[in-house]
Amino acid sequence: MTPPQILCLAILALTLLLLVTEWLRSDIVAMLALVAFVVTGVLRPEAALRGFGSEPVIAVVGAFVLSAAVVNTGLAEQFGRGVSRIAGTRVVWALAVLMLAAALLSALTHHLLITALMVPIATGVAQRGEFPASRLLMPVSLAASIGTTLTLIGAPAFLVADHVLQEAGREGYGIFSLTPIGVALVAFSLVYMMLPGRWLLPDRTAGGGANGRRFALDDYYTELLILDGAPQAGLAYPAFVERYRDRFEVVDWLRRGDPIRHALASRTLEAGDVLLVRSTPQGLADIADEKGLALHAVAKYGEPGDANATDRFGEERLTQVVIAPHSWLVGRAVSAIDFRRRFGVIVVGLWRRDGWVRGELASAQLRAGDTLVVWGEPEQIAALGAQREFLMALPFGAQRLRRSRAWWALGVLAASVVAAATELLPVHIAFLAGAIGVVLARCLSAEEAYAALELRVVVFIAGALALGAALEQTGLTTLAAEAFAPLLDQFSPFWILVLVFGAGAIVTQVLSDAATVVLLAPIAARMAQPLGVAPEALVASLAIGAVAAFLTPLGHHGNLLVYGPGGYRFGDFFRVGAPLTAAFAAITAFVALRLWPGA
Repeated sequence: MTPPQILCLAILALTLLLLVTEWLRSDIVAMLALVAFVVTGVLRPEAALRGFGSEPVIAVVGAFVLSAAVVNTGLAEQFGRGVSRIAGTRVVWALAVLMLAAALLSALTHHLLITALMVPIATGVAQRGEFPASRLLMPVSLAASIGTTLTLIGAPAFLVADHVLQEAGREGYGIFSLTPIGVALVAFSLVYMMLPGRWLLPDRTAGGGANGRRFALDDYYTELLILDGAPQAGLAYPAFVERYRDRFEVVDWLRRGDPIRHALASRTLEAGDVLLVRSTPQGLADIADEKGLALHAVAKYGEPGDANATDRFGEERLTQVVIAPHSWLVGRAVSAIDFRRRFGVIVVGLWRRDGWVRGELASAQLRAGDTLVVWGEPEQIAALGAQREFLMALPFGAQRLRRSRAWWALGVLAASVVAAATELLPVHIAFLAGAIGVVLARCLSAEEAYAALELRVVVFIAGALALGAALEQTGLTTLAAEAFAPLLDQFSPFWILVLVFGAGAIVTQVLSDAATVVLLAPIAARMAQPLGVAPEALVASLAIGAVAAFLTPLGHHGNLLVYGPGGYRFGDFFRVGAPLTAAFAAITAFVALRLWPGA
């Protein structure tokens, strides 16, 4: 071996050790490896840094921003609510609907985001059907992972695989090149989980009881004011309730301080009416985008113009505080405390573990443990945590959605996909243009776009590509291919692809899917010609093995999201996933050989 090869192997070994043990963050490890390659002379600086301007990194940046636009405009939420209604209460039907929805969404957005979105939906479906959520949560995580195989941009690993093929002198993949394999995997996983797989799922309830839901605040009470000139004025009460049923539930209706509780079907709303509603955090934050509606407390007690200052209503002006057990606030009505004068904030919402709130929110007597949503200037919000009357101050867990820009976000996303699919633009340019498009269309601000970038992932991919470049430049990729190719030469092309899939599936349990592809894809591409297999088929099998392997909760972060809420144990994933992963290997090999039949 040459000195550069020995140095490269030493850096590679240390890098893998740090990644497996997680002593340092993966992005930091990637950067350390990059610097080490330059310092030791294995790579020139321009070669080491080329990953930051590479196609995979640019495509991932665009995909992150487009995903954020889908969430920020409420498209994902609307889709989720529709799925929840369709899912019903039967286990088999719910499995099919939730898994298909998760797979389709993950084809164009980050699978971890989709898993997080689907967890409360699946839990709600399970509660309505009176069966354990463990029957749904693992299949949802599985479907979100498998759904990434439907498009090239579904997972960073596929973008890296495409980059490796192009570096090897091949044309690379199109945005839908892997779709036939993905469709087959999604279809099989649906059948598997609906028939034999669901009997392998545990009937188990997550631990934690009520404590597990202490800060899952789903039922805030707040008051809405119908403003002068509001489009809701003159609207029939039943029509108003129907229009906003996905945002909030109307609990009480006050006119000039008097409740209206009779003949509601024949009455219409008027300016000045106050509605006591029960809403989610997201629904409460969304009120700023509703013309004609305002938070009653802000309009009544705030400074002139506050009620309509929607640009100042952001989540930074909202927080939630918990009433301490021995606070002097306990037993007093909200209106008797004068929160504006004492604390510089206005109470706009109330969450209570038990009990129902009717009448004006201002007349509600506070109890220990009540959680108040308060509105105020950022400096006043920051000072609340030091007040002895409150047990703790918590960030308000919602952001204002730009629902009016939803169709713009959908249109830009569709245009990006079409441009990439028709090869009008390269995939990375199409999605970079889409990212710029959703910002220009005001689906999210430039600051929100930057915040949506998971820089840890971007930096890791850029650094990991330097690792692949070092292996290639020192000739270690060729040496590894020459060593492994004779071992596989005795197998048929089908079994070669199965074994390569298995290698990706095993390595991804200790490394990320992108790192697995960076490490092994160059070797697979080099082995293809001696083995008589198309490089596209070999690299695709490896990448899908790294993405679709469902063996342990450590293989994908989505599994960790459902681990606690589903009450799962480590072995549950292997029991359900081992036969499924073996079937995936066979399906991938079978379809890949028909997509790319020869070298």
